[in-house]
Amino acid sequence: MTAGKTKPAEKAETLAWLRRISGDLATATIKRLDDSLPWYAEMPPARRSAVGLVAQAGITSFIQWYDDPTSTPWIAADIFAVAPRELLRSVSLQQTLQLIRATVEVTEERVTGRSDDVRDAILLYSREVAFAAADVYARAAEARGLWDARLEALVVDSILTGEADEELPSRIAALGWHGHGEVAVLVGTTPPQLDVDQLRRTARKLGVDVLIGVQGTRLVLVVGRAQPARNDDTTPELPFVEITRRLEPGFGTGHLVLGPTVPALVDAGQSARAALAGFAVARAWRGAPRPVEADDLLPERALAGDPLAKQTLVERIYRPLHTHSTDLVSTLWSYLDNGRSLEATARELFVHPNTVRYRLKRVSEVIGWDATGPREALILQTALILGAIGTDATRRRPTTLRRTPQ
Repeated sequence: MTAGKTKPAEKAETLAWLRRISGDLATATIKRLDDSLPWYAEMPPARRSAVGLVAQAGITSFIQWYDDPTSTPWIAADIFAVAPRELLRSVSLQQTLQLIRATVEVTEERVTGRSDDVRDAILLYSREVAFAAADVYARAAEARGLWDARLEALVVDSILTGEADEELPSRIAALGWHGHGEVAVLVGTTPPQLDVDQLRRTARKLGVDVLIGVQGTRLVLVVGRAQPARNDDTTPELPFVEITRRLEPGFGTGHLVLGPTVPALVDAGQSARAALAGFAVARAWRGAPRPVEADDLLPERALAGDPLAKQTLVERIYRPLHTHSTDLVSTLWSYLDNGRSLEATARELFVHPNTVRYRLKRVSEVIGWDATGPREALILQTALILGAIGTDATRRRPTTLRRTPQ
């Protein structure tokens, strides 16, 4: 027998009885919550009171629905209207369902033996309330998701443009950023079907956190280590290059450029500028790997007018060599000018080829680049040119006059 088929006299009597005991039901429900749900007992008094209002509203709403079952969708949703907004943020959907279950159990125990019709109505109504709760939380999650997406796009844009302000740390914290320490920026193309959730799952498995920004055909990831390094942790951290390789399937076809590693998220703008500059010129290197580090594109970036690339080449290559020994600079100049020939370099400098070989080894030890490789030779020659343009060091460079063919 259902609520709609109850005789009018019986229904009126049941309604009157339910209204009389509604206060007792609310009190018994609060006690049940206190006894059975640890999270409720640990809540501050204001929020406990708000939960009590929700329970009371649920019981009152059931009585109203029992009187008029056609009002189910509206009254069930109204139960949660009495809850302050902060309560919806602090109480999870699982806890809300536990609240509904406790309320239904108390009401069901109280009406047992009174009427099968009321018991069936409680079960039906509790289902409607559960769906209403799910709808409330789904809408809140959707609104939160849209807000988070807009905030994340704003944060990524601030990092890319270098226009970080005092509010950036608070915005990052609002996004739930778990990064600690080193950060690098990754720039690639947006795939036709971007799966943001898969990118985040992959990042979590790799022990990093990500901020994702989509700018038309360009996909930007700000990658940061999610856990701080511990002194007793013997597990080596994955380098960002390897992390990038694992994230690479989430990008579209085309070049994928990794900016240099920076100490913290507030410095991510430096990595972003390098990654963006590298992405803009990556097509100029025919054999560019995927992914490619922005610092491996320093010659192309410098030729395109990137001041950061020019500064990096001079400070990391030319100045250390010039400070260490002018012999290293002159040997490197000659070696590169002579097509990387040891014999030709030795003849120009009037030294033994083994001396040239030793000096080139010292060059590699000082700056970390090996001049014997074609790609690194281009990087080193570009650095020498840029360094010489800004100094008078080329005046001390040995020169060999060559006759012009007649």
